[in-house]
Amino acid sequence: MDRIRLGNEEFEGRNNAYVLADGDDLALVDTGIATPGVREDLRDGLAERGDAFADVDAIVLTHFHVDHAGLAGEIQAESDATVYVHEADAPLVEGDADAAAAVERRRRELLEEWGVPEDVRTELLEFLEAASHIEGEPADVTPIADGDVLEVGGRRLEAVHAPGHAAGLCCFELDGGREAVVGDALLPVYTPNVGGADVRVDRPLKRYLQTLERLAERDYDRVWPGHRDPIEDPTARAREIVDHHRERAGNVVDVLDEHGPADAWTVSEHLFGDLEGIHILHGPGEAFAHLDHLRHEGAVSLEDGTYRLVTERVSPREIV
Repeated sequence: MDRIRLGNEEFEGRNNAYVLADGDDLALVDTGIATPGVREDLRDGLAERGDAFADVDAIVLTHFHVDHAGLAGEIQAESDATVYVHEADAPLVEGDADAAAAVERRRRELLEEWGVPEDVRTELLEFLEAASHIEGEPADVTPIADGDVLEVGGRRLEAVHAPGHAAGLCCFELDGGREAVVGDALLPVYTPNVGGADVRVDRPLKRYLQTLERLAERDYDRVWPGHRDPIEDPTARAREIVDHHRERAGNVVDVLDEHGPADAWTVSEHLFGDLEGIHILHGPGEAFAHLDHLRHEGAVSLEDGTYRLVTERVSPREIV
């Protein structure tokens, strides 16, 4: 398996596309964002192998986010490649108007519920509209589910559903062995956003913690993430991210303890300070994911969008 490093000025961290090949059988895992620079990066990376978009037989997407799926439709148009993605994300990759409208409605509802000021909401929506050109062309999709096995590029890929960051995020275990391509389920430098990255996910932090536990239990020797370099001890990294969320839960409790009842936006201001661009969505989304988890665990209550501590103090280790 070869890695093609892709630029990414729109979101944090360089993306990776992975090439699987056996003779004329050529597959890509993820494609990068639909911008001219990334398109050139991917074409050049394939050309170094003597390949082109037209030679791609299969595209396997870890999830629907545009920095992973943006070029799938364009490559498919040139090559007639089969595009695989989890069934939860398939409508969005296909460009289904109803699915996209439902996401937009839910996003607007949550921004209001989280207490994001109207002018800041407007700033975010204008940012998202201005960035709509990076979404790329829709693709005809073959939906997959947890446990499905794909035979592509001379390799055997088993889908391991890993929701939290996205509803349909999948890791792909290679050849039934000790390595996997993991998209944004595990990242080597920063932690994947939960709560804002995919507003369709119910109980986002709980789902992501379950994903981290599942990946830790599989105890891979190495995994290949959607951004930056391979992770050589993925079990330790999964545990480290759990610890990060345990610390973050403690920080959320501290905010409520020190400043009193608050909505998700106010908590995010205390945690992250001023936010701009996509972080206007990701910041309160992350705060909400933790507040929501604390609420379901009985540590905080929610009334009219305001969260308050139920007990004087709570140990994050008891709930995360």
